[in-house]
Amino acid sequence: MTQTAWDQRYDTPGYLFGLEPSAFLVAQRHRLARGMEVLAVADGEGRNGVWLAAQGMTVHAVDGSAVALRKAARLARDRGVSLRATRADLVTWDWPRAACDAVVSIFLHLPPETRPAVNRAMARALKPGGVLILEAFHPEQRRHGTGGPSVASMLYDQATLRADFEGLLAFDLLEDGEVALGPGVDLDTGHDRVGHTIRLVGERMA
Repeated sequence: MTQTAWDQRYDTPGYLFGLEPSAFLVAQRHRLARGMEVLAVADGEGRNGVWLAAQGMTVHAVDGSAVALRKAARLARDRGVSLRATRADLVTWDWPRAACDAVVSIFLHLPPETRPAVNRAMARALKPGGVLILEAFHPEQRRHGTGGPSVASMLYDQATLRADFEGLLAFDLLEDGEVALGPGVDLDTGHDRVGHTIRLVGERMA
C-alpha cells in the first residue's frame, strides 16, 4: 500500500488496530530496560511506541503515514508520555547507525525487492548487543484470513529472516506458530482472532 492509501485507511475516528500493545512485545519486556533508546518501526497509530514510552524508554517512532502519526501523538498525550515521531519512507529513509538499544518491528511487511535492505537497516541501527524484536505474518497466515498481506511474497518464514539478518544478528528466538491476535477493530469483531505469525528476537553482533 502507498503512503496515501495508509493515510486513508487510518483516517477513522477510532484506532484501526486498537490501543493495546502487541502481546509478543509485552512478553519481551524483560529484555528492555528503562532509559533505553528504542526505534519503533512502522509504528502506525502508536500502540506499541506509546507502551514502550510508558515503560520509561526513549522512543523514536517512524511510519509512512502522517495521519497515523498524528493519532500516535494524541495517544501519547493521553497517556502522559513523550514520543518522537518521524514520517518517512522506510526504503529511502536515512536510517540511524549503531544508535539504538532496541528496535521493534510489529507486522511490517514489505515486498521482496525492498524487504532485505530494510531489515538489514533495522539491524544496523542497533548498537552492538542491542536487541531486535520482530513479529510478522507467516505464509500459513493465508489459511486464517485474519489479517496481513494476501500476497505470499510479502509474508515471512524462518529461512527468509535468517537470510536477511545473516552476519548481523545472533538469534535468541526464531519461531512460528498459531497465536491469538486479539480483537480486530478494522475487522469489526469483538473476539480474539487466531493467526500464524513468525517471531524473532536477535542481538546485534559486534
